[in-house]
Amino acid sequence: MHKLKILVADDHEAVREGLKTILNSQADMEVVGEVSDGTAAVDQVAVLQPDVVIMDISMSQMNGLKATEALKQRCPAVKILALTRHADEAYLQQMLRAGAAAYVLKQSRATELLQAIRAVSAGGKYLDPAIADKVIGDFGRRGQSPASRLPQGTLSNREDEVLRLIAWGHSNKEIAAQLDLSVKTVETHKAKAMQKLGLRGRIDIIRYALLQGWLQDV
Repeated sequence: MHKLKILVADDHEAVREGLKTILNSQADMEVVGEVSDGTAAVDQVAVLQPDVVIMDISMSQMNGLKATEALKQRCPAVKILALTRHADEAYLQQMLRAGAAAYVLKQSRATELLQAIRAVSAGGKYLDPAIADKVIGDFGRRGQSPASRLPQGTLSNREDEVLRLIAWGHSNKEIAAQLDLSVKTVETHKAKAMQKLGLRGRIDIIRYALLQGWLQDV
């Protein structure tokens, strides 16, 4: 059986040891390396060529956000899973924008982490249900119903594609290259989609993506 090669990046030794115990107990996973800072993570990916990097956000030398950005520039094929205690939307937005394929909270059960690893290794995206519920729950605090805020079936296929890629953290330039469009055309599709759905910014796009299931195991 092919085992998923995993690199663990976390500045707490106890966390790394715990993760190794959990992951190495899985028949389809193997921890091939561990590092304590973002700079070492970038260096070791080039050497070890892991399938998945489990990336803490708060680390010395280079934090997880900067390390994720650097890795996606140098090794775009590697899948990065953010594992953090930060349940704040701002961190989620930043990590998705940097190129992380999954966002899992350290407070969650180990099964969430394992599910996320398998999802991203298969080319999917994954968002911890705890933070997904928090993000979607903000609609209620704003006095708005998700169903009324986000009508279904109003986007063209291209607008849907563009919005999905934005939610997954891709830049307009990256989306243009992927869809063989100009950056201006991507911006136009984005603007039309947001206008149709009544979205005001990136966090609203992420909320829409959550309701559509784009940031879960797909």
